[in-house]
Amino acid sequence: MTFPSTTVQMKKRIVALILAISVLGSSVIIGRLFQLQVVQAEDLQKRAARQQMRVTSLSAQRGTIYDRNGEILAMSGTVWTVYLSPVDIDSEEERQLIAKGLSEILDVSEEFVLEKSQRNTYYEIIKKKIERPLADEVTKFVTENNITCVGLEEDYKRYYPYGTLASTVLGFTGSENQGAYGLEAYYDSALSGTNGQIVSAKNAWGTDMPFKYEKMYEAQNGNDLVLTIDINIQRFVDKHLEQAVIEHEVQNKACAVVMDVKTGEILAMSTKPDFDPNSPNTIYDKNVQAQLDAITDEDARQEALLEAQYAQWRNKAISDPYEPGSVFKIITASAVLEEKIVGLNNSFTCTGSYESGGVIYHCWKLAGHGTQNFAQTLQNSCNPAFISYGQALGKEKFREYFNAFGLTQTTGVDLPGEASSIYHSDEDFGITELSSSSFGQTFKVTALQLITAVSAAVNGGQLMQPYVVKQIVDEDKNVVSETTPVVKRQVISNETSATMGALCESVVSDGSGRKAQLPGFRIGGKTGTSEKLGANDSEWKILSFVGFAPADDPQIAILVMLDEPKLNDPYGSTIAAPIVKNMLADILPYLGFEAELDVDEDTSVETPYLTDVMLEEAQAQLIDAGLKARIVGEGDSVLKQVPQAGYEIPYGGTVILYTDETELAENVPVPNVLGKTGKQANAAILNAGLNIKIEGDFPDNVQTQVVSQSPLPDEKVQPGTVVTVTVHQVGDTSANESP
Repeated sequence: MTFPSTTVQMKKRIVALILAISVLGSSVIIGRLFQLQVVQAEDLQKRAARQQMRVTSLSAQRGTIYDRNGEILAMSGTVWTVYLSPVDIDSEEERQLIAKGLSEILDVSEEFVLEKSQRNTYYEIIKKKIERPLADEVTKFVTENNITCVGLEEDYKRYYPYGTLASTVLGFTGSENQGAYGLEAYYDSALSGTNGQIVSAKNAWGTDMPFKYEKMYEAQNGNDLVLTIDINIQRFVDKHLEQAVIEHEVQNKACAVVMDVKTGEILAMSTKPDFDPNSPNTIYDKNVQAQLDAITDEDARQEALLEAQYAQWRNKAISDPYEPGSVFKIITASAVLEEKIVGLNNSFTCTGSYESGGVIYHCWKLAGHGTQNFAQTLQNSCNPAFISYGQALGKEKFREYFNAFGLTQTTGVDLPGEASSIYHSDEDFGITELSSSSFGQTFKVTALQLITAVSAAVNGGQLMQPYVVKQIVDEDKNVVSETTPVVKRQVISNETSATMGALCESVVSDGSGRKAQLPGFRIGGKTGTSEKLGANDSEWKILSFVGFAPADDPQIAILVMLDEPKLNDPYGSTIAAPIVKNMLADILPYLGFEAELDVDEDTSVETPYLTDVMLEEAQAQLIDAGLKARIVGEGDSVLKQVPQAGYEIPYGGTVILYTDETELAENVPVPNVLGKTGKQANAAILNAGLNIKIEGDFPDNVQTQVVSQSPLPDEKVQPGTVVTVTVHQVGDTSANESP
């Protein structure tokens, strides 16, 4: 029998089989391990990290925006995000309690919280950017109910302390603190900083492990911006521009730019109507909101709302090119004087029209200006004269200067949304286009391009680079970068520029810019009125005025532009010039310029009749009279004035202009100044909102004492009333006197 040998043979086969299976199994295991540990290692590590680590974001604080004086224009304040960890909810009872409590505190629905609480996650946002009072309520709620699955994370929210002030320049931020418009968008990378993280390890049960397994990556706060904008100049500009928009029913907004002509720094830039960046989606223009409310179809209304929001965020001074009209004559005049094609003694006879290339161009004065010298053609803003200057200059030279003054390119200002000019191509620039371009029509430039060009014409001939941000500094106030004035090119000579300053001063003193005259100051400027086709093919106008001061050594320039004022026969000379005048009346004394007036301190002035006069015009009349205005109310015309018309008050006194019946101020008591010095009486009466008239016969440089006053002490009078005090000499100026 062969059984034994067979058994041995079978054993050998079994052993071989086992070895084969072992080798094969080991190979499979080794192959799988290779697959997991080498081929799929990186992917598996990422998946494990996601399952084992919890990442909490730490928001970086966005940088602050300051004006040139250190006033805060935009800042970030602490807010909180309320979050929920659904997997840590202990019971259904706790789930219902959380839904009810958070819905009541945070004004969200219970269903919303319940839906979030059903998810198998560790982090669900319930509400973002809540203020401290609500955060305190949430903290109290979770503490009192011993809830551990609801938490608060610090975040930041953008605040704009001055509301609408310079809103189209500043812009605003989006829901995630990212820059959305204006400087906030342009300098977003500098302002935003870098968010940090807290990375926490979790165990197999999904709960956080001890702090030794936690890693924190600190947030890097954003840098701050220091602007060239001056908050006080911006206030002056905003105030007068807003008044003008209301008074003149401007249909397509207005804008203004104030520039330091020597450096290119923008001191103020305004568009009206504008918006409040604290609530950028809210329509600020009441007329636009009324139009939206009248739309009944919801889809159409939402579309119109979106368009209205984009429109109110738009910075008109840099984004909307327009035909500049006669303000551009400064550029044409500069070019022909620089090329010595026309001299100051040259004359031109205006008959009221001018034929060129088969087209008849009319002067605004249909009867013509007659024979004028060069200065008078600018003073009179004579279109035919400037057509002749443009043709004498020629197409090539005209285009050369148009480009040299920076009008074929964007200025490169550090703001988003700057538009390019719209100008004739070389092929399409014929005699007709040259004629119309020479007096500022048939092409478009932005307000910023134009004021930059005009500044070059009067600052010594240098085209400057305009800018808004002066410095970028870190949170420790170290300067990261600084902008310094940049001269792009010398456009005209210093001599030609000085001549242009004098010529523009004559426009204000003797020409179409008379309404920009400011007593005691030398003002230069130029009016502009351009035509365009508006709605229903009716004719609309754009009114503008550029002014600069002091005319003999210009420091600042202001350009105001009103797009489609709803007036009969409006002109830049009658409407825009007084607005610039009123702005300069506020700005120049603020900048330290003193009026040069030959006026006796005892001079009395008769108050003009201002009732029913539009507010901007009323202020201009008071400036001409040597008086100041204090406005009470939100109206656009004067309902009442104190003192009344024809009343004599001291030169430099204040007239109260009431523009709203609801704002008529209550009477104020007259302070008791009997026995006080003249200086003390003056301070007390002016501080009470009253005017003072001092009577008495005494020499200069002596100390005086009030012996009588009218009205009597404590008598109730209207603000602005003149209090007459009689003083007598009591000593000389060596005596001590406290104000």
